[in-house]
Amino acid sequence: MDRSQKADSVAQLNAVFNEVGVVVITRNLGMTVAQSTALRGKIRDAGATYKVAKNSLAKLAIVDTDYAGIDDFLTGPTAIATSVDPVAAAKAVVDFAKTTDKIEIVGGAMGSQVLDATGVKALASMPSLDELRAKLIGLVQAPATKIAQLQTAPAAKLARVFAAYADKAA
Repeated sequence: MDRSQKADSVAQLNAVFNEVGVVVITRNLGMTVAQSTALRGKIRDAGATYKVAKNSLAKLAIVDTDYAGIDDFLTGPTAIATSVDPVAAAKAVVDFAKTTDKIEIVGGAMGSQVLDATGVKALASMPSLDELRAKLIGLVQAPATKIAQLQTAPAAKLARVFAAYADKAA
């Protein structure tokens, strides 16, 4: 990799760090190609990205970003999972780590808040942004649904009474 390629790589990583909501650092402990492919697929399905980056370039890229505190985690064979959704990357990595011992969660950050491995696992246990939106919509719609049911209930009861009288008369 020549100097211009390194500069491009640092610029791309810096752009990623300025856009994302969470960064999770993992250490690969001899994952097979199949395991790595499965992990990348799981992370992609969650709406996150997973990149193996040279530690020295990643350390240059996090300068002047909210993620400057994670440079202690960038040692050894590491990879970086990122997502705009504050929970997606953490959830995907933690779920995959439960299935194999070939990946270790080193730590991460959510904005300027640095998280250790247990912090990343706690973050992964939270509902995702889409799940929170669905719950909020459900809470907003519930009163409207109940009002509609109450408005139609008297008419339905009246129709049942008339049907009962009609059956009785026949």
